[in-house]
Amino acid sequence: MFDRKPSRLAMLAAMAAVALAGCSTPSADEEPAAAPAAPGPTSYPLTIRNCGQKVTFTRPPQRVLILNGTSVAESESFVLLGLQRNVLANAQSYGVSDDPSMVAAIKAMRTGGLTMNRNFEVPAEQVLAARPDLVVSTWSGGFDAKRGLATREQLAAAGINTLVNPVNCAYGKPDAGEAEKRAHERISIGSSYEFLTLLGRVFDVQRKAADVSAGLRRRIDAVRGRVAGRPPKRVLIVYPGMSMMNANGLPAVLTGRITDDVIGAAGGVNAFAGRSRDVTSTLTKEQLATAKVDVLVVGAFTPSEDPAAEADKLFRAYPQWQASRTRTHTAVADGAFLGPLNAWAVEKIAKVVHPDA
Repeated sequence: MFDRKPSRLAMLAAMAAVALAGCSTPSADEEPAAAPAAPGPTSYPLTIRNCGQKVTFTRPPQRVLILNGTSVAESESFVLLGLQRNVLANAQSYGVSDDPSMVAAIKAMRTGGLTMNRNFEVPAEQVLAARPDLVVSTWSGGFDAKRGLATREQLAAAGINTLVNPVNCAYGKPDAGEAEKRAHERISIGSSYEFLTLLGRVFDVQRKAADVSAGLRRRIDAVRGRVAGRPPKRVLIVYPGMSMMNANGLPAVLTGRITDDVIGAAGGVNAFAGRSRDVTSTLTKEQLATAKVDVLVVGAFTPSEDPAAEADKLFRAYPQWQASRTRTHTAVADGAFLGPLNAWAVEKIAKVVHPDA
């Protein structure tokens, strides 16, 4: 995607770190996220507060630069709302997706010839030189001068608006308020709808945003309805390709926040429910061996990964799992993280958690 890339291992490590940190409620200074019953057109100038900053739009942005942030949630949201033509340069990518059409759609977005620095982000000078009218970041750290990035103040002085995905205001913001911290700690499936709603207002596509969000809600609600009342099964979500995050070289284990929300919607309970998210870095073979696992979910984020083969390795390594005895597994990709594709992951997991539902 870019002219120059950091090492693949370093990139995966950074992606894993940010993805796991993102694995609700809007912040107190954010405009209400709930879409009205019949959303009308946006009236410009539109002024909102985003992570404590006032941002005014005089028209829908036409030259958007989406920062990397080792996220794909923001670029996928642009795709689902049909806003690709408004993107001047997109620095996000994932490689595989729970929505088969998404990889090609993101690959087709313009990249603007951008290159990333050692922090896997677009340097300040390149952002300013691109002359965007809006810069979007998945987290507040995307505007951290210490990382070689343009600050929101610098960009505002150049006449460039900025937006942070509201649920991540506290992430990378040392002086985050209590409401922002609570919002970040409560990242859920609903957080993705909030960002879609925000984009709908900013780009005057409120009806589209409402329709997309409603469609995603219906899909997940339909699964919740089918599995309601059934005994929850214990689900383990692992990303073997993120093993660099674990001191013992074990697959990254996802737990907490949106991960638990996705598993719960599918009729399961996280095998490591209640454990700190630090379990990813501290997990031992003994802890993994003694976990109660009815269903194994293998995550991937590169096309070269083979989730079925990885599942087989884990079944052989941990034959005591119930999942190993029944060989019950499925694969997910981006749908387990913050972003608009949670419905795909919920549907995939539900099929193996409650196959007769």
